[in-house]
Amino acid sequence: MRIPNLNHRATIIGLTAAMALTFGALTRANAGECPADQRRPNGTGQPMSALGPSGVADKVVTFIELNREPVSIQGRQLRARRLDIQPGGVVPWHSHSDRPALLFITEGEITEYASTCATPIVHKAGEITAERSPTSHWWKNLGAKPVVIYAFDLFRAEDKHDEHMM
Repeated sequence: MRIPNLNHRATIIGLTAAMALTFGALTRANAGECPADQRRPNGTGQPMSALGPSGVADKVVTFIELNREPVSIQGRQLRARRLDIQPGGVVPWHSHSDRPALLFITEGEITEYASTCATPIVHKAGEITAERSPTSHWWKNLGAKPVVIYAFDLFRAEDKHDEHMM
């Protein structure tokens, strides 16, 4: 998906409309959640991984400086990114304690290892998953095909260079 270089307001209106149409058409949304009987207190689910990022291209598609919008949230961006994860690729361990996000898996299948779930979670194309506090997790593409994820998060502007902010 290539987004033309438009002003932020037009871009967010277009993205919002596209997301609403796409999400409304999904029948498997939220299917890749931790099963209720496998949920655990934070830190007692899947263990942290020391693996660094590999086989992942993370591109910011667009963002909105929220301090310039009527919501006036200082120091935050509403950020849209595309992650392309190659077979065997790893999105490293990172936290969502202060950065909620929504992920839309558009291609492939990927496994999540979350601090709040006793079992790995498989996410498939067409699913949407919410990342929220207190979750910390990492992801790995165990399949033979690339995975494409669109991530929408409330990003802290000062964290721009943190490699664990995938």
